[in-house]
Amino acid sequence: MEGKEEDVKLGANKFSERQPIGTAAQDKDYKEPPPAPLFEPGELKSWSFYRAGIAEFIATFLFLYITILTVMGVVKSSSKCSTVGIQGIAWAFGGMIFALVYCTAGISGGHINPAVTFGLFLARKLSLTRALFYMVMQCLGAICGAGVVKGFQKGVYESNGGGANVVASGYSKGDGLGAEIVGTFILVYTVFSATDAKRNARDSHVPTRTRSDNFFPQYFGLDAQLLAPLPIGFAVFLVHLATIPITGTGINPARSLGAAIIYNKDHAWDDHWIFWVGPFIGAALAAIYHQVVIRAIPFKNRS
Repeated sequence: MEGKEEDVKLGANKFSERQPIGTAAQDKDYKEPPPAPLFEPGELKSWSFYRAGIAEFIATFLFLYITILTVMGVVKSSSKCSTVGIQGIAWAFGGMIFALVYCTAGISGGHINPAVTFGLFLARKLSLTRALFYMVMQCLGAICGAGVVKGFQKGVYESNGGGANVVASGYSKGDGLGAEIVGTFILVYTVFSATDAKRNARDSHVPTRTRSDNFFPQYFGLDAQLLAPLPIGFAVFLVHLATIPITGTGINPARSLGAAIIYNKDHAWDDHWIFWVGPFIGAALAAIYHQVVIRAIPFKNRS
């Protein structure tokens, strides 16, 4: 026991308390990776490219299946007190994103959302080839997921809106567009922050608890693949709590498209453009804010 305690003391003092923080640590143990090429034809010959697309399809399929089923369970009831309510819907969306990002992060990056893919593309984290492929697979998965829900309970699905996103009565199209822009900004900004490799390099010097003992821990790098899905899922949950009464919460064009296609009623298409334009604007703003303001990448290597 004495030896173990001594090891802990040595570990606790291994790194100086004068560890740089914030942007002062940006060059420690981290080098900025080169931007992804705009076109990468070689990807089309790689099985990992198609495997990633399949992972996005399955993840978005499961996402729509669980979330739309939850929505149908709430809206079909005459008394919302007998259902999970808006909070339950928000938990379904946030919880599924948490689980699915964790499952697919190591395969495709766990985007499950064309807006997230678009934001990461603007930040040059992936090629245009991969971004377009992901978006197509996400939309196909969403259509299939909503289709399975309709197949289970067609009458309930068609009589209760099919989970399609529309701007609620009492709100203008501008209100809906603004809610989608801000909601998607929150989500995509959280994605950038939670998956920031430079932040992970800096945090590798932060003491964390080990699973093997209850003593003050030795220094270990934070596992981004484990921790990143939590804030991302929580961001989705909070945005849904705030904006379900306004638009039903899109912030994911694939989710909105899948429900609209399967429901396929005129009012589901009236405001549909909002659920593409809003999320893409929000994602672009989040990418610009993170890359230009937070990371100051355009200003690197300048005197």
